[in-house]
Amino acid sequence: MMTFDQALLILYPNVARTVEDKAFDADGNAINYDKSAIEAYVNAHAYIAKRQAEYPSFIDYLDGVVKGDQAQIDKYVADCQAVKAKYPK
Repeated sequence: MMTFDQALLILYPNVARTVEDKAFDADGNAINYDKSAIEAYVNAHAYIAKRQAEYPSFIDYLDGVVKGDQAQIDKYVADCQAVKAKYPK
């Protein structure tokens, strides 16, 4: 799951380090940031970690391809679609 600090670095790429709830550039200058915007970014991307945790193994798909088992391939695709429906963007 994306952390607050990860989102901070994405939204404010000039941040070089953080100390508690303060951010600083490479020269040590304080950087003001919008905490609610960062929290919104984290929340908007929470679906990614949830999907990753529930997706079936891609090995199941490859195994179906190698064996020529269309039913196994179709099941893999259906399982992925179910995860996407469960955790929409």
